[in-house]
Amino acid sequence: MTDASTIRIAVIGSGPAGFYAAGHLLKAGGERVELDMIERLPTPWGLVRSGVAPDHPKIKSVTRIYEKTAAHPQFRFFGNVNFGAHVSRAELLARYHAIVYATGSPSDRPLGIPGEELPGSHAATEFVGWYNGHPDHTDLEVDLLKAERAVVIGNGNVALDVARMLVLAPAELAPTDTADHALEVLAASRVNEVVVVGRRGPAQAAFTNPELLELGELADADVIVDPEELARALAVADPQAEENATARRNVEILRSYAERPATGRPKRILLRFLLSPSALLPAEGGHLGTVELIRNELVGGADGRLRAQARKERETIEAGLLFRAIGYRGIALPEVPFDELAAVIPNQGGCVTDPRTGETLPGEYVVGWIKRGPSGVIGTNKKDAQETVDAMLADLGLGAEGEEPRPGGHEPSEPDAAAVEALLRSRQPKLVSYSGWEAIDRHERALGEPAGRPRVKLTRVDELLRVAGAEEP
Repeated sequence: MTDASTIRIAVIGSGPAGFYAAGHLLKAGGERVELDMIERLPTPWGLVRSGVAPDHPKIKSVTRIYEKTAAHPQFRFFGNVNFGAHVSRAELLARYHAIVYATGSPSDRPLGIPGEELPGSHAATEFVGWYNGHPDHTDLEVDLLKAERAVVIGNGNVALDVARMLVLAPAELAPTDTADHALEVLAASRVNEVVVVGRRGPAQAAFTNPELLELGELADADVIVDPEELARALAVADPQAEENATARRNVEILRSYAERPATGRPKRILLRFLLSPSALLPAEGGHLGTVELIRNELVGGADGRLRAQARKERETIEAGLLFRAIGYRGIALPEVPFDELAAVIPNQGGCVTDPRTGETLPGEYVVGWIKRGPSGVIGTNKKDAQETVDAMLADLGLGAEGEEPRPGGHEPSEPDAAAVEALLRSRQPKLVSYSGWEAIDRHERALGEPAGRPRVKLTRVDELLRVAGAEEP
């Protein structure tokens, strides 16, 4: 039986936001807090495992921090457990003093244009999951053997990741943890030109400086920026961008690309601005053949921000592949409040609110992208999680010394750790514990070692469960 003074917390999702929240809670709560993390997949780390580009291993090293949290004696991991299918919101509220939703934004934003469903048109979320070995996307069919030109819609880091992955040299891909099925296809790819299209100008692009600079270091690809197009795109002053150091540096980098002569490398990345896709048109046979674009101009809004306004001029680009990278989108969880317009769980400072009344719901909290929308980098989630955790601690009577508990506490009827595990195992006999994940981790690393790779990822759930030893008792 769990001690009556113990505070039990469930975190739904095991990406950066979930782990930062768990770390803050275990550190602040001392011996009073027991924390269970529930994850749909057999593996933790969220987008650090399945979203960060394979050629960015340093970013993935952040998992060392999460491993320290997972080693805490009052932490448990329940993988391969699907919230809403294996256990309900009501069942968790009956067993925990608090639930923290940390499920991220796993879907993509559609373009909403004719032809978007054509073969050859893909969501960047699917493509990124495919080359990163996410089990949901292992069987994605990406035809890189016919198309010579790909168009990427979007002006953020995901768009640059997709563009870079399409033109990496085999020697650049070989030492990464790119999924084996994707390595084979990427090595045989015929794509030699990638056009990255942004609806606004270079000053408004969401690239980070290192990502943009990295394009200029590719072994097999030149970066092309048309000087005249760049000048037109910068003709309208943007005071907000001029005050932003990242935006100013991005413009400097793009100007350097515009001045750089092409070196004759076999592949090219073209960075285009003030263009929006208006239609995707099929080639003979029904596959994507042409991307129709409409030209934009920047106009000031009432809030002082510049927005893209369509003009009459259009242009077309022949392309057999298109990847939409215009943002991620949250998905509603069963029985949990959800704001369809913003695609987040409604909240005030991380405290989940009733969308009808605006009042906070006792015992329910949210962190990360499903709290604030898909913005920021991995580290942004640390501060974001701290805000939520501070509110939780106050509600649970664990706030700063002398601080009175807020009226947001929730008392579960069955807060027993052993009973919770028994319930989850009865619903999902193939539950993966943290030791099961560690077995997967060791196995993947061992597979990668002979080739000098960080790991060879298992990409199918049945393989992951076999290695984890998640067999029915």
